[in-house]
Amino acid sequence: MRGLEAVLLEVAQSDVPVLLLAEPGAGKKTVAHRIHEISRRSKHPFRAVSCAGFESAGANNLLGEGTIFLEELSGLTGENQAWLLQTLARATADNQDLRPARLICGSARDLEAEVRAGRFREDLYFRLSGICLRIPPLRQRREDIPHLVEHFLKKYGSDFQRPVPALSAETHRLFQEYSWPGNVRELENAARAIVALGDEGMAMGGLRAMLLRQDHGGNGRVSLKQASREASREKEKEIILRALTRTRWNRRRAAEDLQISYKALLYKLKQMGCSEYEAS
Repeated sequence: MRGLEAVLLEVAQSDVPVLLLAEPGAGKKTVAHRIHEISRRSKHPFRAVSCAGFESAGANNLLGEGTIFLEELSGLTGENQAWLLQTLARATADNQDLRPARLICGSARDLEAEVRAGRFREDLYFRLSGICLRIPPLRQRREDIPHLVEHFLKKYGSDFQRPVPALSAETHRLFQEYSWPGNVRELENAARAIVALGDEGMAMGGLRAMLLRQDHGGNGRVSLKQASREASREKEKEIILRALTRTRWNRRRAAEDLQISYKALLYKLKQMGCSEYEAS
């Protein structure tokens, strides 16, 4: 995430549209707000708008000195995609006195794949993806977990006017070993439950059950060979993600940096859970 933050500092200095790709709950809105708060528009409003309710608001929603975050573009119907493209054009052409707001968009699906499949307009995609950034899921940046846990415990301790709990070593281990399919949002909910219930054991009961189910089919046993393979895979993921961050997710350049073929990189991305990058 430090690499991503360095990119955000550069991105914030321009008004180029940004497309954020990430799994649900990984922090697209948080990253969009971060871009806004370090940009020259930071004194103006930041608005997060659901694409489902955006159409009825009209072209005026695209005007102003602030930043607009359009949530989940991949959910737009073909009709709404056409409407948004036309609205963007009108907002740019018809209002010479008031410039368009800065646009940042989010999607849980890879829109390049959606374009290839004919489900998303290519002209709209190019209009909105001046800069495309991928936010890695929480399971691929486990070093962030302790910092996020501390942040959320303090936040909800303040919100609920309760003391910030000191978590046990067992709970810290569970946080590190769980795969977090719901990403940062799920982690936040777990931290909130600990503070709200005031009982760490009760709050963590559900997480323990889910961890047991995901742990090698639920048998709870891990061989040394399995552990070694898993450690090797995690290190490989880390190296690949660093290369992709350096190249701003230009996969061909990343493959060159890693000294592997482009097809081999696509295959490894598929193994990492990015199935939209499957080699054909």
